[in-house]
Amino acid sequence: MPSPQPPRAVFAMDPVHLPLLFPPPLMTRLGAAAELDPALVVQDFADPLAAAALTRADVLITGWGCPRLDAVALTAAPRVRHVLHAAGSVRSLVGDAVWQRGIAVSSAVTGNALPVAEYTLAMILLCGKDTFDHRERFRVSHTYPPPARTAATGNMGRRVGVIGASRVGRRLLELLRPFDFTVLLHDPYVSPSEAGALGAELVSLEDLLRRSDIVSLHAPDIPETYRMLDGARLGLIRDGGVLINTSRGALVDPDALTGELVSGRLRAVLDVTEPEPLPATSPLYRLPNVFLTPHIAGSLGNELERLGRIVVEELERLVAGAGLEHEVRFADMGRVA
Repeated sequence: MPSPQPPRAVFAMDPVHLPLLFPPPLMTRLGAAAELDPALVVQDFADPLAAAALTRADVLITGWGCPRLDAVALTAAPRVRHVLHAAGSVRSLVGDAVWQRGIAVSSAVTGNALPVAEYTLAMILLCGKDTFDHRERFRVSHTYPPPARTAATGNMGRRVGVIGASRVGRRLLELLRPFDFTVLLHDPYVSPSEAGALGAELVSLEDLLRRSDIVSLHAPDIPETYRMLDGARLGLIRDGGVLINTSRGALVDPDALTGELVSGRLRAVLDVTEPEPLPATSPLYRLPNVFLTPHIAGSLGNELERLGRIVVEELERLVAGAGLEHEVRFADMGRVA
């Protein structure tokens, strides 16, 4: 019997990401599993140069910079049955037309969760040692701190509150296990027994904020979580407490947070903000109790290869007749990032 025809795949993303997502060994595996042109990377579904390839495509391999897959875009790709996303969230990518056409969607969000969790763990440990405060003081004084100043410093017995048992939240909980922390978790979709299995105590959001030394946000950006940390809830965090946000800026009231940070009552590690980036006039750039990074917690540099590998493995499973391991389902879109 003749071998089945391999699927036809097309890349749709900003081409700058392609070499890092799919270095030569992974590109070779892609070429063995599907018919594709590695030189064709679609950024505009109306581009006449891409029309022929899109018309024949069975699979779209998407990434950052891919246009939204709405009804207009999908008109150019009538045969597509699978979207394999070499990045995290598909919320801004996938329009209603994707689900209406029964297109199966896969995301490499699991691979993207690991560096975010690693970044967060690093920041928790550094904050527990008051690293950023000591650095600022050392720059000025050039002297070591007296014992009285370090009496409350250290990671032994720190109370870490994790908001959201998302993929990132769960990886973080796993990474926290070897350390001498008391871990609290808030997530309305998790039972107390499941939280216990994850190594955490399930508590209300207000209880978590009151009891934690360090609060880390890992909830999805959905209507229910918009401004979930408003002024009243931020006020529940103890004096000197730390807020770490690697999720989305929209989860926190920016004016209330700025007020708390300008006053010096709280400290923060912010990889995401609202707006993003902050305007040059924002005081957060200059505050010693704020550590700002430019949305780097997710996959960067050589970490992108992990996302590409997930996509290659998904495509190989499709060719072998197996199901998608990292499928995103429409029923879950209301509560995932």
